[in-house]
Amino acid sequence: MQANDYLRRILNSRVYDVAKETPLDLAQELSSRLGSNIYLKREDLHPIFSFKIRGAYNKMANLTSAELAKGVIASSAGNHAQGVALAANRLGCEALIVMPQTAPSLKIDAVRRLGAEVVLWGDSYSDAFVHAQQLMADRELVFVHPFDDPDVIAGQGTVGMEILRQLSQPLDAIFVPVGGGGMISGIAAYVKSVRPDVKVIGVQHNESTAMTQSVRQGHQVELDDVGLFSDGTAVKKVGIETLKLTAAYVDEMISVTTDETCAAMKDAFTDIRALLEPAGALAIAGAKNYLSEHRLAGLTIVAVASGANVNFDRLRFVAERAEIGEEREAVFAVTIPERPGSFLHFCQLIGKRSISEFNYRMSDSNEAHVFVGVVTDGGDEKAEIVAALSGAGFVTTDLTNDELAKSHIRHLVGGRSELGEGEVLYRFQFPERPGALLNFLSAMNPQWNISLFHYRSQGADTARVLVGIQVPAGDSASFNEFLEKLGYRYWDESSNPAYRLFLHSAPENESR
Repeated sequence: MQANDYLRRILNSRVYDVAKETPLDLAQELSSRLGSNIYLKREDLHPIFSFKIRGAYNKMANLTSAELAKGVIASSAGNHAQGVALAANRLGCEALIVMPQTAPSLKIDAVRRLGAEVVLWGDSYSDAFVHAQQLMADRELVFVHPFDDPDVIAGQGTVGMEILRQLSQPLDAIFVPVGGGGMISGIAAYVKSVRPDVKVIGVQHNESTAMTQSVRQGHQVELDDVGLFSDGTAVKKVGIETLKLTAAYVDEMISVTTDETCAAMKDAFTDIRALLEPAGALAIAGAKNYLSEHRLAGLTIVAVASGANVNFDRLRFVAERAEIGEEREAVFAVTIPERPGSFLHFCQLIGKRSISEFNYRMSDSNEAHVFVGVVTDGGDEKAEIVAALSGAGFVTTDLTNDELAKSHIRHLVGGRSELGEGEVLYRFQFPERPGALLNFLSAMNPQWNISLFHYRSQGADTARVLVGIQVPAGDSASFNEFLEKLGYRYWDESSNPAYRLFLHSAPENESR
């Protein structure tokens, strides 16, 4: 199907039976900081706090009476689920929604309140999709796809139609969050039919880049796993139709990190007092990255704020990481002489900068290893700090982008043990649900001793867990087999400099 076909479908969409045109708000603070006009398309203001109502309702409004009588089924991480549930409520049909067990409770509860039956299955959207297909066949229900359906795509495409109608001034680019690709396909098809000069740029979380990889390789690429921080875009495999449209009409695909997404969530709150979910802030993060990387200013840009279904307790993690994402906090490991006056000299080098965190515990008679966070103004200030400390003879390691340091080490500084011989250190992502730890321990050889364990609830969909395990040298093969069979994402951090400096049984200089 070509762009002109979608133009007709979008113009005849039934979206406005249930949804209203959402505003386009100027983000004044962000615009001033970036030197461009940044507008936010407020898709968080729908009754379900997400754009997904557009596509879900348009699809279901185009079903026949006989199809509606059968009832519908959908698989979703949460926002599409709410859209289908609300549409079913309005159209008077039954709805069954299969959601991953990792879906935020906020979204699960909202779907149930709208009257739909909820089945929790698997750890990702893709797992839920497979189970939904089986239930669809068993119960003879009509499947409402979250993205790979022309009516769904057309419904989401009304976002692009509204943007062009609302913004009378010249427009340079529209940034769109991308999971399975339904919204960007619809927006791009409409925009390229009407205003081909306007760039359409997709933004994905860097741990969920199925669309980026599929466009690059020219066919559907299925990821082995995806990061769940941006749960609304955590899709392992994009659609056939959405890939075709994205490849044909989208100008560029870019990715952003968790920290950058957290910073964008803070930007949205600062400008419009909206608590966006991570997927809802992806486009803002992408716009910031794009302007900074290409050193652009004076542009007019729209970022689609796609949703605001965020669990309140997740904000603890967001607040902690937003300053790093905004490059307003730098984190270092600094080695200084263990003698009187060293701390004073260190603080003199830091100067009048605010220290956001300082962790230290004596563990060596000659050297002190300090974990420190420093508030910066971005730019070159981090390099200036490293240069000042290194120039004074203090060995300095930049840990600002070290996930182990940010998630675990800062809470464990001083936790050395002389009993940690043979310890290997691994960082895991457990599904945040009962039984995940038991599954881990049950799969592990009982002869391997756990020498370190750190978990801190951060309100996310996955638990970030750090585990030290004493594995005998002869068990390397069976340990690798255990890791592969476990099914959890993991990272070997045994050589991480932050671990060697702050947790390893021997100080870094001795371990060499």
